This record gives sequence, structure tokens and C-alpha cells, in this order.
Amino acid sequence: MFQQVTYSDDRMKGYELLIKQLHALSEDEKDQIALLANAASLLNQFLDEVNWVGFYLWKDEELVLGPFQGLPACVRIPYGRGVCGTAIKEKKTQLVPDVHAFPGHIACDAASNSEIVVPMIINGEIYGVLDIDSPIKERFDETDQLYLEKFVDALSQYL
Repeated sequence: MFQQVTYSDDRMKGYELLIKQLHALSEDEKDQIALLANAASLLNQFLDEVNWVGFYLWKDEELVLGPFQGLPACVRIPYGRGVCGTAIKEKKTQLVPDVHAFPGHIACDAASNSEIVVPMIINGEIYGVLDIDSPIKERFDETDQLYLEKFVDALSQYL
């Protein structure tokens, strides 16, 4: 049913297909947890060389673990701490080629070496973040950032 995104000339087409499949999975669903769970699963199936894909949701001035695919994770992340907390503080995507060089990185999984975190801002309010980790250094690039931001924008229409 789903095609995996590979690192070839078809990456952008793969991401466009990913976003179309997100719409198909989401268009008739109203439950936010179900939407986020399917989105995490969809990304986990599409992206190669990732070891954690999920969401942290903004609750009571901190990020709280939401639906994800991967090993158990940190449950709460304070505002401004780690890659996820920084993405919320700065309200911009954090593309981190080497998490060990990121000041204040929170190591939930010692196998993670790179990370991308896309903030989710809906109607001007913090909703949470999409967080993706990889055991490969420099796994994510500007193409991933562009299309993961589009993915989050598409998902936000349903939340």
C-alpha cells in the first residue's frame, strides 16, 4: 500500500505521495490521537534510517509524549530544553546533523545521532512538535526539512 521514500531522484515525488497518503488517511477522522498515531506510523514506514518518529504535545507549559513509533521515550520535555524544547522556543525547525554537538541535547535513545524537529503551530498557538531521530549522523537535509514542514502543515488541517 505504501512506498518507502528512498534517497534518489524520486525523493520529492516520494514526499508528495506521502502527503497525499496522509490526506487520504486523515480526511474522515476527527480524533486527534488517531490522526497523530497514523501520521507517526506513516512516516516510520516511509523514511529509511530512522529509529524514532513521533509527536510531543504542548500541555501545561511543557511538551508531553504523544503518539510515536520506536523505543520508549522521554515523557516530558521542558520549554527551551533539548532539540524539541528549542524548536518550540524558537518556533522554527531544528535540523541537527549531530545531536551530540547540540547544547543541552536530551538523550532518550543512545542510538540516535541526528534529529529533525518541526514545531506544530496551529492558529498561532503551540500545538506540539514532530520529532524524528536517526542512528545516522547527518541523516536529514533541507529537502527533508521542506517536506516534513509541508507534512506538518497538511496534518495541522485535521487537528
